[in-house]
Amino acid sequence: MDELRALLTKHARPDLTTSIEDVLVSKTTTSGPPAPSMTGTILAFVAQGRKRIALGDRVYDYRAGQYLVASIDMPITGNHVGISPQEPALGIGLVLRPENVAELLLRHDLPKTAGTPEGLAVSDATPELIDAVTRLARLLDHPRDARALAPLIKQEILWRVMTGEQGAVVRQLGTRDSSLSHIAKAVRWIRENHAESFKVGNVARVAGMSESAFYRNFHAVTAMSPIQFQKQIRLQEARLLLATTRDVTGVSHRVGYDSPSQFSREYRRQFGAPPSRDAALRLEPAL
Repeated sequence: MDELRALLTKHARPDLTTSIEDVLVSKTTTSGPPAPSMTGTILAFVAQGRKRIALGDRVYDYRAGQYLVASIDMPITGNHVGISPQEPALGIGLVLRPENVAELLLRHDLPKTAGTPEGLAVSDATPELIDAVTRLARLLDHPRDARALAPLIKQEILWRVMTGEQGAVVRQLGTRDSSLSHIAKAVRWIRENHAESFKVGNVARVAGMSESAFYRNFHAVTAMSPIQFQKQIRLQEARLLLATTRDVTGVSHRVGYDSPSQFSREYRRQFGAPPSRDAALRLEPAL
């Protein structure tokens, strides 16, 4: 872990990217208040520090030596806890690609996933997984070796997770007709059409499921109802827009709210300040 922390400190960039495709490195020096973001589909391993995130009515707390798996891109609110410039949070992430999961599923006899796992899961990393993650980070110092060896180590890491405690969460990602793949279709549709009102039955048809099965599986994966999920997407989009404008009424209509007062109430409940105040604070120079 000491070697891994040193490597991540050395290679962390503001945009999280590295010289190895789909490998991300993060370094955070201040806790700050909980902030909204999207998870992406990712395996996130913590080398130092602690992070807490909320998804709907679920809270996930993970720390050094643990990893988080997100099998679907979902709106979360989270922050690092108890960190400082002297003891920053350090993490390394691997973007999860359905085609890579599917390849391993086709080549090896892995158990099928029963039921619908949650879209997020946290586990302790095994010594074998920590070793593989460290070897992958080590390749950041050796670009020539990385071109040949990084794909193999990334596959090993994926295998370790797919056959580990949270394997069911990841295996669904590579199964074309899994419950997760159906919910993923609905999630994409809601994100692309977040400003439009919809009936749950219509989105269930997009997912190719009955309304009752869709509602049950959607909540199992996202910890939210479809309408709650849409609200989270709307509010996150509104906050991004308010970073560049003070037109609160215009933004509220743009993201799909008919009532500016309802928008202000829900925005304040989500972010702790009314949109006009939040926008003014975010537009001030960061000096």
